[in-house]
Amino acid sequence: MTTSVLSRYLNPEVLSRVADRPVEPRGLVVGNLAGAHKSPLSGFAVEFAGHRDYIVGDDPRHIDWRLYYKRDRLSIKQYEMETNFVCHLLLDVSASMRYGDDLQQKMLYAAQAATTLGYSIIRQNDKVSLSTFDDRVRGYVPPGNSLAQIHRMTHHLDEIKPVEKTQMADCLTELTGRMGRREIVMIFSDFFTDLEALEAALQRMKYNRHEVVLFHVLHHHERTFQFEGMVKFLGLEEVSEYLTQTEDIRQGYLQAMRRYEAALDDLCRRNAIERVIIDTSHNLGDDLVDYLNQRTRVRVR
Repeated sequence: MTTSVLSRYLNPEVLSRVADRPVEPRGLVVGNLAGAHKSPLSGFAVEFAGHRDYIVGDDPRHIDWRLYYKRDRLSIKQYEMETNFVCHLLLDVSASMRYGDDLQQKMLYAAQAATTLGYSIIRQNDKVSLSTFDDRVRGYVPPGNSLAQIHRMTHHLDEIKPVEKTQMADCLTELTGRMGRREIVMIFSDFFTDLEALEAALQRMKYNRHEVVLFHVLHHHERTFQFEGMVKFLGLEEVSEYLTQTEDIRQGYLQAMRRYEAALDDLCRRNAIERVIIDTSHNLGDDLVDYLNQRTRVRVR
């Protein structure tokens, strides 16, 4: 793995702002490693299991001060009833995700967001997996919690070429079958798909007690339709092109977009699913910090 490939998906400035912020599950989790999150399992004694390095945001009550005075290093005491979690990062790589130039391309922006969150999760000793899909599952990097996992993820991302339509519901259903229970699923997509079929696939995830987060990745053009004059629009998932006067279709497009977003919002509310709007014209670090701060505020309540 070359440094150039790694730097394509991990921005040092963004990492410096995000890497030490905890990504906590909002419900109880089930894992197979000692970690920092409360387990739903009960019926056995809480026994000391070991230490891990302190991460900003950890409860100071669990710091081993005796070890600190001996080694001048902050460490957290761990117990057998604490557990790790697994976070599954699911990235839509269908052709519509190619829209946008340079760093504002939807797929690149989504891949950077997923990789950065994955790095943060691994830093706190939890596991992360990566799956990519369009009309079928294109790749799967099984869960891991070492920094080598980031190399595996970025290597896979760099090989992806989005050329197909999305069959999101079928792909999500297949990927759910590879997961355990009570895990976190983060889906990065523009969600230009059949919402009825999508809801059925997401309901299966919720049935398995997963926490589901939709990162709704849109280019600023898609949200505002800031085009002027005569423009030729080319289809990304269909062989088609439309030459039109933008003023003639702007109002209709924006109304259709509002209806679509309202329908997706309703889907999320019905199923207790979080939707995070990501505009690729925004600073990625700002978006991720805002999201992680919001997660922390909700968890504290």
